[in-house]
Amino acid sequence: MSAPTPDADGAAEARAALEAVRAEIGKAVVGQDPVVTGLVIALLCRGHVLLEGVPGVAKTLLVRALAAAVELETKRVQFTPDLMPSDITGSLVLDARTSEFSFQPGPVFTNLLLADEINRTPPKTQASLLEAMEERQVTVDGTARHLPEPFLVAATQNPVEHEGTYPLPEAQLDRFLLKLNVSLPPRDDEIALLSRHARGFDPRDPSAAGLHPVAGPAQLDAARSAVAGISVSPEIAAYIVDVCRATRDSPSLSLGASPRGATALLSTARAWAWLTGRDYVIPDDVKALALPTLRHRVQLRPEAEMEGVTPDAVLTPLLARVPVPR
Repeated sequence: MSAPTPDADGAAEARAALEAVRAEIGKAVVGQDPVVTGLVIALLCRGHVLLEGVPGVAKTLLVRALAAAVELETKRVQFTPDLMPSDITGSLVLDARTSEFSFQPGPVFTNLLLADEINRTPPKTQASLLEAMEERQVTVDGTARHLPEPFLVAATQNPVEHEGTYPLPEAQLDRFLLKLNVSLPPRDDEIALLSRHARGFDPRDPSAAGLHPVAGPAQLDAARSAVAGISVSPEIAAYIVDVCRATRDSPSLSLGASPRGATALLSTARAWAWLTGRDYVIPDDVKALALPTLRHRVQLRPEAEMEGVTPDAVLTPLLARVPVPR
């Protein structure tokens, strides 16, 4: 038997580091394993993630714990109704000593940006993130300034029916690789959560829970290279296309997943296959990531929305109907 290649050793080390990230976040957050996995997949795919849930379900803590577990620079912006685009991207400032304008970078110039309650700020400010998320650069006064690498936006939002929220426009929603629903924890997990707080856990200080960096840029680069090498058969590629095309024909949807949605599903399925230890994608990988990858890329018809139908309720039976490749 031949010895493992250096590339294989590096990929194995990177996988172990990313698994350690999931475990490290679990020190601070209880009962949100699918959301934690989604955050790791977003890191692997160089994608952005939208966390939605009612107040008090640890959306912000999840991102803080991710920042503590991965050796990356992080900044936080609290989105409010009076927040201006320049408060995020930065602006030109007059230097009184030289009488010249210099660029003062905004908080978007970081590796991990926590955009807290992004839907509490008007669309004009929400849109200021569009260029940064898609082009990974910011243009101020006609000059493009590149953002650090890696760059990830982790945005939290309250459900859109809550008072004082501004729904994100479809163009910006489509820039998020994943939309993860942060639900209320099961009873046993909530009891465990209260026990942690009774022992002195402070959600505003994840480091007090013993979190420390277990992965860094080197492991992320190795992991992303390994994910890019995951093979996708023509049958699996056709299956992904069929799933996305089925959303466009659904009578409950006025807008189905675009080709960008199909490429996103390909990327997330690859990342999940690699995390589970395989070097090829199977249909179950596609099914596992279809809901978080597509739920924010489809739009319900008004009559379906009035009946209380959710995107997940449409996508789940749709996935069951699309023929699976043998």
